[in-house]
Amino acid sequence: MAVPATFLVFCACVLGFYHVEATPDTLSSQDSSFCHGGLEVIYPQLDIDKCLVIPKDQKLRQKISTLWEAPRIYFSGANKKKMYVLVMVDPDAPRRINPTAAYWRHWVVVNVQGSGLIKGQMHGTTLTEYHPPTPPQKSGFHRYQFMLYEQLPDAPVSLTEQEQSSRGKWDLQAFVKRFYLGKPVATLQFLTQNYKD
Repeated sequence: MAVPATFLVFCACVLGFYHVEATPDTLSSQDSSFCHGGLEVIYPQLDIDKCLVIPKDQKLRQKISTLWEAPRIYFSGANKKKMYVLVMVDPDAPRRINPTAAYWRHWVVVNVQGSGLIKGQMHGTTLTEYHPPTPPQKSGFHRYQFMLYEQLPDAPVSLTEQEQSSRGKWDLQAFVKRFYLGKPVATLQFLTQNYKD
């Protein structure tokens, strides 16, 4: 474990990682209680390991929406011999007070190898290509939720034709139930709003 920690410190120094701490004034108790299990989402200059609000400074909101591609996913609690399903959704589309398009499906990867997750290398089958957080202007803060589920062995996971036709109004619970995924083993979320607001 000393080598990865040293490597991460080195990366943080060289690449200028911005590690954001969640504080009680930035998140409601409901929002801060969502995160559990030790999931880590790593963008080029932003390492997220707790529920938080993306700050406006450093242009992080703009970078996460327009510049950065899919983040690296790290989960130290993964079982090397198991496979996982990663889901990223926005439950607040088009706005939190009236989420008529929830869940908006941003990313789905199945057959994710536990051995890779431990190293922060996600190897799997992408069912929904990554789409960055792009909350509409003047729609307030949106939650972007990452959920990691343990996948049953020899149980292929897929999207229906209807699910593939649209990212919006996705029935996440039906998907979870259909493939017996149960409760997520780890969850993480961040809140952001349109960077022009």
